[in-house]
Amino acid sequence: MNANWWKELEMDYPIIQAPMAGSTTPEFIAACLDAGILGSLGAGYMTAEETRAAIREIRIRSDKPFNVNLFVPEHPERNETVIGEAHRALAPYREELGLSGEPPALSESEFSRQVDVMIDEGVEVVSFTFGLPDEDTVRRLKDAGALLIGTATTPEEAMEAEGSGMDAIVLQGKEAGGHRGAFIGEDRFLTLRELLDKARLTVPVIAAGGIHDAETVRAALDAGASAVQVGTALLVAEESGANALHKEAILNSLEGETVITKAFSGKNARGLNNRFIKEMADAAIAPYPIQNDLTKPIRSAAGKQGKSGLLSLWSGENGFKARRGKISEIVRRLNGEEE
Repeated sequence: MNANWWKELEMDYPIIQAPMAGSTTPEFIAACLDAGILGSLGAGYMTAEETRAAIREIRIRSDKPFNVNLFVPEHPERNETVIGEAHRALAPYREELGLSGEPPALSESEFSRQVDVMIDEGVEVVSFTFGLPDEDTVRRLKDAGALLIGTATTPEEAMEAEGSGMDAIVLQGKEAGGHRGAFIGEDRFLTLRELLDKARLTVPVIAAGGIHDAETVRAALDAGASAVQVGTALLVAEESGANALHKEAILNSLEGETVITKAFSGKNARGLNNRFIKEMADAAIAPYPIQNDLTKPIRSAAGKQGKSGLLSLWSGENGFKARRGKISEIVRRLNGEEE
């Protein structure tokens, strides 16, 4: 695949909207497509049928190709003692929000059924986070004509992703907001520049982490990336499906206010440091995705009750530089077409 692969996807700019699960509504994705960038559906937490419905909603709004991001499933041991301790650690927040003390149902991955949906619906681009699909899944998706994108946080992960058959690789620097895509060993928290310098790939590279304006876009492209992936700068857009509290927290944030935490999901993720993260620093935390299930009712209720201190306010290191605007305006700023 050549360096200008993105032009074949009817993109005007080498910019991909990051697949931020939970915030990427069909309306948001369609607006990204209309602005000339690749829209991405963050389907990691969706059921297969929810994924299918979202794909069809996007296609009602746009006839351009788009990306669907899937979470490669993880199957941690369900240690009831650990789960019980993690559940009890969340009791004060459930009480504060008026929630039941009963443990929520633990989710089951619908990854294999989602792959079937990708094939049935003819999705043009499929990306993966938290690991890599098996050989049979890669073959089936490629036979269906899909372009496949992997996510890596180290040169070793990038090499494994290329070897698995990925057509392009997102190199996710430590600057990126939201969940870390690490899947081999302990996360080393390499910067985007370190990854771009160290990764030796023959497939196109997509740079992610800290991309927020024309200067950072150009720096990544000059360093060898064929495209960039942008999250936080687009998350605050008018069309974004993110909670208004989340958007305002980013827009009012200051430099140095993001941290890496496992408190919300059991997996490393970068967000604005808030009350929940601070108070859960030494608490029992279940492994991903169990912790994510345990905190889901809390996050949902906190959003409805206006308590941003209990929300997962994912944001990149440069989130404090994010600016208000419509997606079209933000994309033009990223491309240096307006200040």
